Amino acid sequence: METLAMHISNGIINGPVAAVFAALALAALTVCVLRGRRDLDDRLAPMAGLVAAFIFAVQMLNFPIFTAGVSGHLLGGALAAMLVGPWVGALCVSVVLIVQALVFGDGGVAMLGLNITNMALIGTAAAYLLIAVLLRVLPRTPAGLAVTAFVSAMLSVLVASQGFILQYWLGGTTDLGSNLAGLAGTMATAHLLIGIGEGLITATTVVTVAKVRPDLVYALRGLRPVAAPAVGVAGGVR
Repeated sequence: METLAMHISNGIINGPVAAVFAALALAALTVCVLRGRRDLDDRLAPMAGLVAAFIFAVQMLNFPIFTAGVSGHLLGGALAAMLVGPWVGALCVSVVLIVQALVFGDGGVAMLGLNITNMALIGTAAAYLLIAVLLRVLPRTPAGLAVTAFVSAMLSVLVASQGFILQYWLGGTTDLGSNLAGLAGTMATAHLLIGIGEGLITATTVVTVAKVRPDLVYALRGLRPVAAPAVGVAGGVR
């Protein structure tokens, strides 16, 4: 059951595959830095720091997945993508993963490229693609934004978990044979439940920020602000 943890520990994937994904993650993060610099402004720069700090803090809170015998926590890809965009968002999640691996031993240092690929790159990219689609078809109201945040967060966790299956197929240190499909199903089931928790946290956080400061939500830039319910007052509407 240890392989169910999204943070891959040392020794689960062989060295050559880990090195390939480390190089891939480094190249992708370089692109994120170059593209993210175009987005940075007086609002996004401090927001990126707040998002990274928030994800780091919330990841310390684990909720049990009783059906799988493991616990889960926020990955943060969808939250970061909605608030600071895909490029800066991937960097925020990567910083959190690096600190966790180096300081807290959460995930192997040699497996850092694999973990960054799954959670920071695949998770954030999948989330932002879903966000871009859903915001075009759903009403831009608090309810529509909440649905967008929830669905993108939940599905991005599922997609990220299957990234591990691909990596294990390429270089798992134990030959599972036909059991790899069973592992994929187990990972999907556990991370579906984790994704529901992530979706609730993401939706609550994003809608709260959007109601107070819609200009701080990257996903809403260029769109009209989220409409707040009208409040009746004597003789009219405020």
